[in-house]
Amino acid sequence: MSRSTTHSSDRHGTPRTPHAPDSDHGPEGSGARQSQDSRTAVTVFVALGANVVIALAKAVGGIFAGSPALLSEAAHSVADSLNEVFLLASLKRSRRAPDDQHPFGYGKERYFWALLAAVGIFVMGGCFSFFQGAEALSAGSSEDHSGYLVGLAVLGVALIAEGSSLVRALVQVRGHAREAGRGMATELRKGDDPTLRTVLAEDSTACLGVVFALLGMWLHMMTGQVVYEATASFLIGALLVYVAYRLARESRGRLIGEAIDPVQRRELRRFLETQPEIDTVTTLLTMRLGNDSTLVAARVDLVPGLDSEEVEEVLVRVKTAMAELWPHADQVFLDVTDASAKDRAKARADRQALEETAAAVEREDGGA
Repeated sequence: MSRSTTHSSDRHGTPRTPHAPDSDHGPEGSGARQSQDSRTAVTVFVALGANVVIALAKAVGGIFAGSPALLSEAAHSVADSLNEVFLLASLKRSRRAPDDQHPFGYGKERYFWALLAAVGIFVMGGCFSFFQGAEALSAGSSEDHSGYLVGLAVLGVALIAEGSSLVRALVQVRGHAREAGRGMATELRKGDDPTLRTVLAEDSTACLGVVFALLGMWLHMMTGQVVYEATASFLIGALLVYVAYRLARESRGRLIGEAIDPVQRRELRRFLETQPEIDTVTTLLTMRLGNDSTLVAARVDLVPGLDSEEVEEVLVRVKTAMAELWPHADQVFLDVTDASAKDRAKARADRQALEETAAAVEREDGGA
């Protein structure tokens, strides 16, 4: 006869391995997360301030110089500015407490607003840049470059401002990587904060876009061939489309429902399997609910001979231990069931596949 019991923990966060528990969460976790959010908000505000000023300067310089590359960069900065407003909204809205309509909280707000930011980069930045490049080719070249020196000066100042914003974002990413005990490259690929990752992507592409615009304008001035500046606009557009695609893909995966890291899933499964009262873990499911919230659902077969009170005690103890080891696992559900021979075979296959996947991830991270 099958027995089903569901338990939910009341702690907060994304599961970490037992060997490296997250000290930023638990009883004091809310303050630590708010501190991280505050640092991220400052980073976004710095980027927003820089982009608003730069967008105005680029737009004025682009109109004065008649430069398609500079106008493309102006559209790029406008898109970045609007996106940063979206990201600031996500920081506030994702912290709202759970309610009847959203019992798991609002953590996925960050992924939604990051997706809107990606769409903004694609439409306002990428598409407008392609339009400017095509228009420049169809209009032909003008030998009047009187405003180009002003445009080049604007781009030089923009590069300094964008670079300063990028440095701040990189410093924060390095801090997150140090706290997580991994390298910068791994943190850039697997960091949990889509807001910070979006700002970093915007600042990186902004710097590269400015370089493209500078080269295009300079070659146009030197050769009189507008094709160089049109090419710069196309390159800026292609860069923005690529970044928008990457950001949208990441946000899509987490909005749909993405499992946590395979290494962390392996540690969760190993923990459950080492409990003396658990005979088989037939199913283990995880899903990110936000930056500091994860759902863990496991179907387990207990050893024979336990009465209902003992089952209740086991589940409470296991749940409490999981909450201590993985403070981010704030939604834990354990379902007790009788495993068939087919269930046990599937559990062994799932365990082997997870071990192999986690080992591959560790090798990849070790080489990063």
